[in-house]
Amino acid sequence: MEITWKLRMAAAQREVWTGTQLRRLLAERAGLELSSASVSALFTKQPSQVKLSTLAAICTALGCTPNDLIEVDTTPIERPVPRPARAERAQGRQTGSKRSLPPI
Repeated sequence: MEITWKLRMAAAQREVWTGTQLRRLLAERAGLELSSASVSALFTKQPSQVKLSTLAAICTALGCTPNDLIEVDTTPIERPVPRPARAERAQGRQTGSKRSLPPI
């Protein structure tokens, strides 16, 4: 699963072009005071985590929903079926396993 942060696109659609503008909107419309560095990081980087209260404040400030800010790729990942290690296969032969073995 991959999550893509689309804050800059959502902000641009509302004519918010800089972290300073976003910081001002967060304070005025949502009552959230963030440092310039924190807003800049939100605005320019893919965050590894965002507090739900911050996400809610961003949505309030920009008049959008979380769906406008986050895209989740839910494509299932195919994982190969693990095969037993050689030692496990060899041990199965030694203990008299009842499964048939290929000819040697």
